[in-house]
Amino acid sequence: MKPVIGITSYAQEAAWGAWKQQAALVPLSYVSSVELAGGRPLVVPPVDDAVEETLDALDGLVLSGGADIDPVHYGEDPHPATSAQAHRDHAELALLEAALARELPVLAICRGMQMLNVLYRGTLHQHLPELVGHDGHREARGTFSEHEVTLLEGSRTAATIGQRAVVKSSHHQAPERVGKGLDAVGWAEDGTVEAIEDPRRKFAVGVLWHPEEGEDKRLFEALVEEARGFREARAGRAGAPTRPGRGS
Repeated sequence: MKPVIGITSYAQEAAWGAWKQQAALVPLSYVSSVELAGGRPLVVPPVDDAVEETLDALDGLVLSGGADIDPVHYGEDPHPATSAQAHRDHAELALLEAALARELPVLAICRGMQMLNVLYRGTLHQHLPELVGHDGHREARGTFSEHEVTLLEGSRTAATIGQRAVVKSSHHQAPERVGKGLDAVGWAEDGTVEAIEDPRRKFAVGVLWHPEEGEDKRLFEALVEEARGFREARAGRAGAPTRPGRGS
């Protein structure tokens, strides 16, 4: 069986056909990327109860992009350019924390990377153009900009995609203080932190760009491979014989 990869979903108004309603949705590029990498995608709505039951069904997790994180989670007031979804924040923080506790492989993308940083008590620049002096990370809403990133030699991300890559991005926020226990392992030319990892875990990788939009699926392939190992290890634990007690 293919490893099941959960993909967190947006929760906002959307239109299709004659309908315009609140929806739990995710761009199809995430689904296609997981499929191409050999996984079975499963869209996970932002619900903050029954987290353990949800994780029981998953072998890996993709934290998708989307709206900004409410700065209350890292102790700041909102910038005028910040647009948050509080209901999604609570659900994803609970899901991510529980997933990491299980050593579930995690690939956190854009907003997801920022969520990973916030969970580890990191902070965010709320409007990056004010810091770097340009709009190169998101030149226009609804489009992807391209720029180069440099990855740290020896990091999991560099081992997967190489030490230099041209990536697609669409973000106006980025890590300011990297969370305790995380390593910054990738940077844009302007110094923006573009990739983070938890070196203590087998696979907990966050990237600020959108690998689902590019042709290079190696990050998804790495996630699926780790998820396959997680699935096999879990099946082995479930099938292991119970040790007899003293009274046996």
